[in-house]
Amino acid sequence: MYNALYGSIAEFEAREKVGVEVTCSSNHPDLNVRIQRAFTQSPGYDLISTHSKFAPAQKGWLSPLDDDFSSSELANFNPDTLELARINGELYGIPRNLDIKLLHYRTDWLRSAPATWESLVQTAQSLTKDQPYGFVFPGHGSGLFGHFFELCGSAGAYIYGQETPIPKVNNQAGRWALETLRTLQAASPPEVTDWEFDQVSAFFRSGKAAMTTDWPGSFQGHLESEIASRLGLALYPNGPMRRATYSGSHTFAVGDKTRDRPLAIALLKFLSSKESQLLEARRGTLPARLDALEAVKAEVKPGSLQAQRWELLSEAIQYRWVPPKHPNYPAVEAILWQNVQAFLKGQQSVDETLGHIEREGEKAARGLL
Repeated sequence: MYNALYGSIAEFEAREKVGVEVTCSSNHPDLNVRIQRAFTQSPGYDLISTHSKFAPAQKGWLSPLDDDFSSSELANFNPDTLELARINGELYGIPRNLDIKLLHYRTDWLRSAPATWESLVQTAQSLTKDQPYGFVFPGHGSGLFGHFFELCGSAGAYIYGQETPIPKVNNQAGRWALETLRTLQAASPPEVTDWEFDQVSAFFRSGKAAMTTDWPGSFQGHLESEIASRLGLALYPNGPMRRATYSGSHTFAVGDKTRDRPLAIALLKFLSSKESQLLEARRGTLPARLDALEAVKAEVKPGSLQAQRWELLSEAIQYRWVPPKHPNYPAVEAILWQNVQAFLKGQQSVDETLGHIEREGEKAARGLL
């Protein structure tokens, strides 16, 4: 989904008469490891792709950007994305997009999207009897964490504390979230507990599942697949207490020891320009720039699936469920998904899983692991 933007770097090279070395293009878990290794063993990178939930753990390697962008330049960005990119009030990244998921479903198998998680579970179970699978979701990594996080939110519980990301999940919301995931697992392929986002998206595009949840950046891939004419979109289902959708923002950030700061800032501004974000928005991403968003919305045909999707994404923003910004947050998230995965694999009970998350999660949040 990012190839179009990275391909445009050649324009920047020609304009500035320089070469840009892309040393790594990877998923975020692997990218985070690569970034940590580079900055702890050497001056690191001039510019990195990061995320609002990971940047606080990387803050010591990054450079504040408030003095590099004028108020008029920042006025083009969604204020929510700028706030996500700030750490203790300082701007440490320029937002690339606002990530928020929608429910995706097959219109030839469902007349309409389920309105609640309860009805979604029932529908998934019913469809699995006749069709290949009723629902597919990530059972590994950040994707699994996200489903547990938003299900807890749907049951009314923001699972983190205000000062530190100490998880509190040994409650009714945590139990409901685990049981819901286990029931959905029965309507999913057996391999799901080892799948991340991209594998889930590919499986849905192959026509083997009736429903999934997915990010904006996957949309073009769905339109280019065999299910394009049978793709339906909807807001997330309501839970027992509310509707909650896991969300965040990808950003670009500058290393604190960049060898050529003016050039690094120039590349950052190129990658976050209206033209660059419009390029990605045409592939499906929800751009952080308001001018790029208005431009891409004006390009779609009224009444089309694309037009409906922009309306849904605009509405879904109010249901964002965002992880806390804290340097120890990534370690806590890892504790969460690893224990939820162990539960889904039958290695732990509900009580053991929730207990492990709270005990190990508190240690991780306090930096004791």
